[in-house]
Amino acid sequence: MTENQGVQDAPQVEAAALAAGFSTALRLAGLPVSLDRAARLAEALRLVPPLSLGPLYWTSRVVLVNSPEQLPVFERVFMAVFGGLLDPADGRGDSTAPPSIGSEPRSRPTPADQRPLGSDVPERAAQPPAAVPGGDSSGTDGPEREALLMMASTDERLHDTSFADLTAEEVARMRHLVRRIALSTPTRLSRRTRASARSTARLDLRRTVRAAGHTGGDPVRLVYARRRPRLRRLVLLCDVSGSMEPYTRVFLSLLQGAVSGAQAEAFVFSTRLTRLTRQLALRDPDRALAEAAAGAEDWAGGTRLAGSIRRFIDDHGRRGLARGAVIVLISDGWAQDDPAEVDVQMARLRRLAFRIVWVNPRKVAPDYQPLAGGMAAVLPYIDAFVSGHSYTALAEVAEAIRADRV
Repeated sequence: MTENQGVQDAPQVEAAALAAGFSTALRLAGLPVSLDRAARLAEALRLVPPLSLGPLYWTSRVVLVNSPEQLPVFERVFMAVFGGLLDPADGRGDSTAPPSIGSEPRSRPTPADQRPLGSDVPERAAQPPAAVPGGDSSGTDGPEREALLMMASTDERLHDTSFADLTAEEVARMRHLVRRIALSTPTRLSRRTRASARSTARLDLRRTVRAAGHTGGDPVRLVYARRRPRLRRLVLLCDVSGSMEPYTRVFLSLLQGAVSGAQAEAFVFSTRLTRLTRQLALRDPDRALAEAAAGAEDWAGGTRLAGSIRRFIDDHGRRGLARGAVIVLISDGWAQDDPAEVDVQMARLRRLAFRIVWVNPRKVAPDYQPLAGGMAAVLPYIDAFVSGHSYTALAEVAEAIRADRV
Protein backbone atom coordinates (compact mmCIF):
# COMPACT_ATOMS: atom_id res chain seq x y z
CA MET A 1 0.00 0.00 0.00
CA THR A 2 1.40 3.40 -0.95
CA GLU A 3 1.84 6.35 1.38
CA ASN A 4 -1.04 8.29 -0.22
CA GLN A 5 -3.34 5.30 0.22
CA GLY A 6 -2.41 5.21 3.91
CA VAL A 7 -3.33 8.85 4.32
CA GLN A 8 -6.64 8.35 2.57
CA ASP A 9 -7.44 5.34 4.72
CA ALA A 10 -6.60 7.19 7.95
CA PRO A 11 -9.58 7.64 10.27
CA GLN A 12 -11.27 11.01 9.94
CA VAL A 13 -11.28 12.95 13.22
CA GLU A 14 -13.75 15.72 14.03
CA ALA A 15 -11.66 18.85 14.74
CA ALA A 16 -13.79 20.25 17.58
CA ALA A 17 -13.90 16.94 19.47
CA LEU A 18 -10.16 16.42 19.03
CA ALA A 19 -9.36 19.96 20.23
CA ALA A 20 -11.69 19.68 23.23
CA GLY A 21 -10.34 16.29 24.33
CA PHE A 22 -6.68 17.22 23.95
CA SER A 23 -7.16 20.58 25.71
CA THR A 24 -8.90 18.83 28.61
CA ALA A 25 -6.00 16.39 28.93
CA LEU A 26 -3.51 19.28 29.00
CA ARG A 27 -5.51 21.10 31.69
CA LEU A 28 -5.61 17.97 33.83
CA ALA A 29 -1.81 17.78 33.48
CA GLY A 30 -1.47 21.34 34.79
CA LEU A 31 -1.10 23.30 31.54
CA PRO A 32 -3.23 26.49 31.54
CA VAL A 33 -5.22 25.98 28.34
CA SER A 34 -8.17 28.36 28.11
CA LEU A 35 -11.38 27.70 26.23
CA ASP A 36 -10.55 30.28 23.56
CA ARG A 37 -7.28 28.45 22.82
CA ALA A 38 -9.20 25.20 22.44
CA ALA A 39 -11.51 26.93 19.96
CA ARG A 40 -8.52 28.30 18.06
CA LEU A 41 -7.03 24.80 17.90
CA ALA A 42 -10.26 23.44 16.42
CA GLU A 43 -10.19 26.17 13.77
CA ALA A 44 -6.52 25.49 13.01
CA LEU A 45 -7.16 21.75 12.66
CA ARG A 46 -9.81 22.49 10.05
CA LEU A 47 -7.23 24.45 8.07
CA VAL A 48 -4.49 21.83 8.64
CA PRO A 49 -6.24 18.43 8.73
CA PRO A 50 -4.50 16.07 11.21
CA LEU A 51 -3.73 13.33 8.72
CA SER A 52 -0.38 12.55 10.38
CA LEU A 53 1.34 13.14 13.70
CA GLY A 54 3.73 15.78 12.32
CA PRO A 55 1.12 18.41 11.33
CA LEU A 56 -0.97 17.59 14.40
CA TYR A 57 2.02 18.07 16.71
CA TRP A 58 3.14 21.40 15.24
CA THR A 59 -0.37 22.82 14.93
CA SER A 60 -1.19 21.96 18.54
CA ARG A 61 2.15 23.23 19.79
CA VAL A 62 1.87 26.61 18.04
CA VAL A 63 -1.66 27.21 19.33
CA LEU A 64 -1.45 25.82 22.87
CA VAL A 65 2.16 26.36 24.05
CA ASN A 66 3.14 29.93 24.93
CA SER A 67 6.34 29.48 26.98
CA PRO A 68 9.34 27.13 26.93
CA GLU A 69 8.49 25.88 30.43
CA GLN A 70 5.24 24.37 29.14
CA LEU A 71 6.87 22.30 26.40
CA PRO A 72 7.82 19.18 28.49
CA VAL A 73 4.28 18.84 29.83
CA PHE A 74 2.81 19.36 26.36
CA GLU A 75 5.03 16.68 24.78
CA ARG A 76 4.36 14.20 27.58
CA VAL A 77 0.58 14.59 27.21
CA PHE A 78 0.82 14.52 23.41
CA MET A 79 2.58 11.16 23.49
CA ALA A 80 0.21 9.78 26.12
CA VAL A 81 -2.83 10.76 24.03
CA PHE A 82 -1.70 10.16 20.45
CA GLY A 83 1.16 7.69 20.92
CA GLY A 84 -0.73 5.17 23.04
CA LEU A 85 1.92 5.33 25.78
CA LEU A 86 1.50 4.96 29.51
CA ASP A 87 2.06 7.77 31.95
CA PRO A 88 5.82 7.92 32.71
CA ALA A 89 4.96 8.65 36.33
CA ASP A 90 3.99 4.99 36.69
CA GLY A 91 7.68 3.99 36.52
CA ARG A 92 9.11 6.89 38.51
CA GLY A 93 11.80 5.68 40.93
CA ASP A 94 12.43 2.43 39.03
CA SER A 95 16.07 2.30 37.80
CA THR A 96 15.13 -0.29 35.16
CA ALA A 97 12.27 1.78 33.79
CA PRO A 98 12.63 3.26 30.29
CA PRO A 99 13.39 6.99 29.98
CA SER A 100 10.46 9.31 30.48
CA ILE A 101 8.58 10.57 27.48
CA GLY A 102 10.15 13.72 26.10
CA SER A 103 13.65 13.00 27.40
CA GLU A 104 14.86 11.19 24.29
CA PRO A 105 16.73 13.08 21.55
CA ARG A 106 14.37 14.22 18.83
CA SER A 107 14.75 15.49 15.30
CA ARG A 108 12.72 17.74 13.08
CA PRO A 109 9.88 16.04 11.17
CA THR A 110 10.89 14.33 7.94
CA PRO A 111 8.70 12.74 5.29
CA ALA A 112 9.18 9.40 7.05
CA ASP A 113 7.69 10.86 10.24
CA GLN A 114 4.52 11.97 8.49
CA ARG A 115 2.70 8.76 9.21
CA PRO A 116 -1.12 8.66 9.05
CA LEU A 117 -3.00 8.76 12.30
CA GLY A 118 -3.97 5.29 13.41
CA SER A 119 -1.38 3.45 11.26
CA ASP A 120 0.72 0.66 12.76
CA VAL A 121 4.31 1.86 13.22
CA PRO A 122 6.92 1.05 15.85
CA GLU A 123 6.63 2.93 19.09
CA ARG A 124 9.90 4.76 18.44
CA ALA A 125 8.49 6.32 15.27
CA ALA A 126 5.62 7.74 17.28
CA GLN A 127 8.00 10.18 18.97
CA PRO A 128 6.70 13.76 18.42
CA PRO A 129 8.89 15.81 16.08
CA ALA A 130 10.84 18.62 17.67
CA ALA A 131 13.95 20.66 16.96
CA VAL A 132 17.27 20.49 18.74
CA PRO A 133 20.07 23.06 18.59
CA GLY A 134 22.75 22.29 16.04
CA GLY A 135 20.64 20.62 13.36
CA ASP A 136 18.90 17.28 12.95
CA SER A 137 19.85 13.88 14.36
CA SER A 138 21.40 12.63 11.12
CA GLY A 139 24.73 14.23 12.01
CA THR A 140 24.90 16.41 8.90
CA ASP A 141 26.29 19.87 9.34
CA GLY A 142 23.88 22.75 9.02
CA PRO A 143 23.04 26.14 10.50
CA GLU A 144 22.09 26.23 14.15
CA ARG A 145 18.39 26.36 14.88
CA GLU A 146 16.58 27.59 17.93
CA ALA A 147 15.15 24.90 20.19
CA LEU A 148 11.69 26.44 19.79
CA LEU A 149 11.18 27.16 16.11
CA MET A 150 7.48 27.86 16.39
CA MET A 151 6.09 29.59 19.45
CA ALA A 152 3.36 32.03 20.32
CA SER A 153 4.27 35.70 20.20
CA THR A 154 5.39 37.49 23.35
CA ASP A 155 2.19 39.53 23.48
CA GLU A 156 0.09 36.36 23.23
CA ARG A 157 2.07 34.75 26.05
CA LEU A 158 1.19 37.71 28.27
CA HIS A 159 -2.54 37.34 27.71
CA ASP A 160 -3.02 34.91 30.61
CA THR A 161 -0.37 36.43 32.92
CA SER A 162 -1.64 38.30 35.97
CA PHE A 163 -0.90 42.02 35.95
CA ALA A 164 0.77 41.64 39.34
CA ASP A 165 3.37 39.24 37.87
CA LEU A 166 4.48 41.45 34.97
CA THR A 167 7.95 42.96 34.77
CA ALA A 168 8.45 46.65 33.98
CA GLU A 169 9.06 45.86 30.31
CA GLU A 170 6.00 43.61 30.14
CA VAL A 171 3.86 46.28 31.81
CA ALA A 172 4.77 48.71 29.03
CA ARG A 173 3.66 46.20 26.38
CA MET A 174 0.52 45.34 28.32
CA ARG A 175 -0.44 49.01 28.64
CA HIS A 176 -0.24 49.30 24.86
CA LEU A 177 -2.51 46.26 24.44
CA VAL A 178 -5.03 47.39 27.05
CA ARG A 179 -5.39 50.87 25.55
CA ARG A 180 -6.67 49.27 22.35
CA ILE A 181 -9.58 47.49 24.07
CA ALA A 182 -12.87 48.90 22.77
CA LEU A 183 -15.47 49.35 25.50
CA SER A 184 -19.09 49.77 24.51
CA THR A 185 -22.21 50.26 26.62
CA PRO A 186 -25.84 49.32 25.91
CA THR A 187 -28.00 51.80 24.02
CA ARG A 188 -30.87 53.91 25.29
CA LEU A 189 -33.44 56.13 23.63
CA SER A 190 -32.52 59.81 23.81
CA ARG A 191 -34.91 62.75 23.95
CA ARG A 192 -33.85 63.88 20.51
CA THR A 193 -35.89 62.55 17.62
CA ARG A 194 -35.45 61.97 13.92
CA ALA A 195 -37.95 61.75 11.09
CA SER A 196 -39.42 58.34 10.40
CA ALA A 197 -41.14 57.19 7.24
CA ARG A 198 -43.03 54.56 9.22
CA SER A 199 -45.99 55.29 11.44
CA THR A 200 -45.16 55.64 15.13
CA ALA A 201 -47.10 56.69 18.17
CA ARG A 202 -45.64 60.19 17.96
CA LEU A 203 -46.48 62.63 15.14
CA ASP A 204 -43.79 65.23 14.40
CA LEU A 205 -45.92 68.36 14.01
CA ARG A 206 -43.07 70.69 13.15
CA ARG A 207 -41.78 68.55 10.29
CA THR A 208 -45.34 67.85 9.09
CA VAL A 209 -46.19 71.58 8.88
CA ARG A 210 -42.87 72.28 7.14
CA ALA A 211 -43.62 69.56 4.55
CA ALA A 212 -47.12 71.01 4.04
CA GLY A 213 -45.54 74.25 2.77
CA HIS A 214 -44.51 72.41 -0.38
CA THR A 215 -48.07 71.21 -1.08
CA GLY A 216 -50.01 74.47 -0.77
CA GLY A 217 -50.51 74.20 2.98
CA ASP A 218 -52.24 70.83 2.87
CA PRO A 219 -50.60 68.16 5.06
CA VAL A 220 -50.50 65.56 2.33
CA ARG A 221 -47.68 63.65 3.98
CA LEU A 222 -47.57 63.03 7.71
CA VAL A 223 -44.11 62.92 9.26
CA TYR A 224 -43.60 60.83 12.36
CA ALA A 225 -40.87 61.10 14.97
CA ARG A 226 -38.64 58.34 16.29
CA ARG A 227 -36.38 58.75 19.30
CA ARG A 228 -32.70 58.39 18.50
CA PRO A 229 -30.75 55.57 20.13
CA ARG A 230 -27.47 56.48 21.79
CA LEU A 231 -24.92 54.71 23.94
CA ARG A 232 -25.24 54.95 27.69
CA ARG A 233 -22.61 56.89 29.56
CA LEU A 234 -19.67 54.91 30.92
CA VAL A 235 -18.13 55.89 34.27
CA LEU A 236 -15.06 54.16 35.74
CA LEU A 237 -13.87 54.50 39.33
CA CYS A 238 -10.49 52.89 40.02
CA ASP A 239 -9.02 52.15 43.45
CA VAL A 240 -5.38 53.35 43.58
CA SER A 241 -4.73 52.43 47.22
CA GLY A 242 -1.69 50.47 48.38
CA SER A 243 -3.42 47.08 48.14
CA MET A 244 -4.24 47.68 44.47
CA GLU A 245 -0.83 49.04 43.47
CA PRO A 246 0.32 45.89 41.54
CA TYR A 247 -2.68 46.27 39.22
CA THR A 248 -3.08 50.06 39.06
CA ARG A 249 -0.45 50.53 36.36
CA VAL A 250 -2.46 48.57 33.82
CA PHE A 251 -5.94 49.63 34.94
CA LEU A 252 -5.05 53.29 34.37
CA SER A 253 -4.31 52.43 30.74
CA LEU A 254 -7.76 50.84 30.56
CA LEU A 255 -9.26 54.09 31.89
CA GLN A 256 -7.26 56.11 29.37
CA GLY A 257 -8.47 53.97 26.46
CA ALA A 258 -12.07 54.30 27.68
CA VAL A 259 -11.81 58.10 27.95
CA SER A 260 -10.34 58.52 24.47
CA GLY A 261 -12.36 55.81 22.74
CA ALA A 262 -15.73 55.65 24.51
CA GLN A 263 -15.85 59.23 25.90
CA ALA A 264 -16.02 57.74 29.38
CA GLU A 265 -15.64 59.57 32.68
CA ALA A 266 -12.69 58.44 34.82
CA PHE A 267 -12.15 58.77 38.57
CA VAL A 268 -9.57 57.34 40.97
CA PHE A 269 -9.90 57.08 44.72
CA SER A 270 -7.92 56.11 47.75
CA THR A 271 -8.65 58.21 50.80
CA ARG A 272 -10.52 60.69 48.58
CA LEU A 273 -12.01 60.91 45.09
CA THR A 274 -10.18 62.56 42.15
CA ARG A 275 -11.60 63.16 38.68
CA LEU A 276 -9.02 62.42 35.95
CA THR A 277 -11.06 62.62 32.74
CA ARG A 278 -9.25 65.72 31.49
CA GLN A 279 -5.76 64.36 32.28
CA LEU A 280 -6.41 60.98 30.65
CA ALA A 281 -7.80 62.57 27.48
CA LEU A 282 -4.29 63.64 26.37
CA ARG A 283 -2.98 62.02 23.19
CA ASP A 284 0.42 61.19 24.68
CA PRO A 285 -0.19 58.10 26.89
CA ASP A 286 2.92 58.58 29.04
CA ARG A 287 2.14 62.22 29.68
CA ALA A 288 -1.49 61.38 30.42
CA LEU A 289 -0.54 58.81 33.05
CA ALA A 290 2.07 61.14 34.54
CA GLU A 291 -0.47 63.94 34.96
CA ALA A 292 -3.00 61.46 36.33
CA ALA A 293 -0.52 60.31 38.98
CA ALA A 294 0.28 63.93 39.84
CA GLY A 295 -3.41 64.80 40.13
CA ALA A 296 -4.12 62.13 42.75
CA GLU A 297 -2.23 63.23 45.86
CA ASP A 298 -3.43 60.25 47.93
CA TRP A 299 -1.87 57.67 45.60
CA ALA A 300 -1.12 54.28 47.25
CA GLY A 301 -2.75 55.30 50.52
CA GLY A 302 -5.63 53.74 52.41
CA THR A 303 -9.10 53.07 51.01
CA ARG A 304 -12.17 55.13 51.89
CA LEU A 305 -14.70 53.26 49.83
CA ALA A 306 -17.89 54.65 51.33
CA GLY A 307 -16.52 58.21 51.44
CA SER A 308 -15.40 58.08 47.82
CA ILE A 309 -18.74 56.75 46.57
CA ARG A 310 -20.60 59.38 48.60
CA ARG A 311 -18.38 62.12 47.14
CA PHE A 312 -19.01 60.85 43.62
CA ILE A 313 -22.79 60.79 44.10
CA ASP A 314 -23.00 64.20 45.80
CA ASP A 315 -20.67 66.07 43.42
CA HIS A 316 -21.28 64.27 40.12
CA GLY A 317 -23.82 61.45 40.26
CA ARG A 318 -26.96 63.34 41.23
CA ARG A 319 -26.20 66.05 38.65
CA GLY A 320 -26.61 63.53 35.88
CA LEU A 321 -23.26 61.77 35.51
CA ALA A 322 -24.53 58.53 37.07
CA ARG A 323 -28.16 58.63 35.95
CA GLY A 324 -28.75 55.73 33.58
CA ALA A 325 -25.01 55.11 33.25
CA VAL A 326 -22.90 51.97 33.41
CA ILE A 327 -20.71 52.31 36.51
CA VAL A 328 -17.49 50.25 36.69
CA LEU A 329 -15.80 50.05 40.10
CA ILE A 330 -12.28 48.58 40.17
CA SER A 331 -11.29 47.68 43.72
CA ASP A 332 -10.42 44.74 45.95
CA GLY A 333 -12.93 45.95 48.56
CA TRP A 334 -10.37 46.26 51.37
CA ALA A 335 -11.82 49.43 52.86
CA GLN A 336 -11.40 51.23 56.16
CA ASP A 337 -15.06 52.27 56.23
CA ASP A 338 -17.86 50.75 58.25
CA PRO A 339 -19.57 48.11 56.05
CA ALA A 340 -22.94 49.59 57.02
CA GLU A 341 -21.89 52.94 55.50
CA VAL A 342 -20.70 51.18 52.35
CA ASP A 343 -24.11 49.50 52.13
CA VAL A 344 -25.88 52.88 52.36
CA GLN A 345 -23.79 54.50 49.61
CA MET A 346 -24.08 51.50 47.29
CA ALA A 347 -27.86 51.60 47.70
CA ARG A 348 -27.82 55.26 46.61
CA LEU A 349 -25.64 54.44 43.62
CA ARG A 350 -27.90 51.53 42.67
CA ARG A 351 -30.90 53.88 42.41
CA LEU A 352 -29.04 56.12 39.95
CA ALA A 353 -27.05 53.72 37.75
CA PHE A 354 -28.37 51.53 34.98
CA ARG A 355 -25.79 48.82 35.65
CA ILE A 356 -22.93 48.37 38.15
CA VAL A 357 -19.91 46.21 37.29
CA TRP A 358 -17.37 45.40 40.02
CA VAL A 359 -13.84 44.40 39.00
CA ASN A 360 -11.77 42.70 41.72
CA PRO A 361 -8.45 41.20 40.52
CA ARG A 362 -8.18 39.08 43.68
CA LYS A 363 -11.33 37.17 42.76
CA VAL A 364 -9.23 34.85 40.57
CA ALA A 365 -7.61 33.19 43.61
CA PRO A 366 -8.92 29.60 44.01
CA ASP A 367 -9.75 30.06 47.69
CA TYR A 368 -11.15 33.59 47.35
CA GLN A 369 -14.31 34.45 49.23
CA PRO A 370 -15.83 37.96 49.41
CA LEU A 371 -15.51 38.17 53.17
CA ALA A 372 -13.90 41.62 53.39
CA GLY A 373 -16.31 44.14 54.93
CA GLY A 374 -16.47 46.42 51.91
CA MET A 375 -16.72 43.58 49.39
CA ALA A 376 -19.45 41.76 51.28
CA ALA A 377 -21.48 44.98 51.54
CA VAL A 378 -21.45 45.76 47.80
CA LEU A 379 -22.42 42.31 46.47
CA PRO A 380 -26.23 42.80 46.75
CA TYR A 381 -26.06 45.94 44.59
CA ILE A 382 -23.86 44.92 41.65
CA ASP A 383 -24.92 43.35 38.37
CA ALA A 384 -21.61 41.68 37.47
CA PHE A 385 -18.63 40.57 39.56
CA VAL A 386 -15.50 39.83 37.49
CA SER A 387 -11.76 39.58 38.12
CA GLY A 388 -10.07 41.48 35.28
CA HIS A 389 -6.65 40.35 36.58
CA SER A 390 -5.20 39.65 33.11
CA TYR A 391 -5.61 40.71 29.51
CA THR A 392 -7.76 37.66 28.79
CA ALA A 393 -9.92 38.40 31.84
CA LEU A 394 -10.54 41.94 30.57
CA ALA A 395 -12.66 40.40 27.81
CA GLU A 396 -15.11 39.39 30.53
CA VAL A 397 -15.04 42.98 31.82
CA ALA A 398 -15.86 44.34 28.36
CA GLU A 399 -18.68 41.83 28.00
CA ALA A 400 -20.12 42.81 31.39
CA ILE A 401 -20.03 46.50 30.40
CA ARG A 402 -21.94 46.06 27.15
CA ALA A 403 -24.48 43.60 28.59
CA ASP A 404 -28.01 44.80 29.07
CA ARG A 405 -29.83 44.70 32.38
CA VAL A 406 -31.36 41.31 33.12
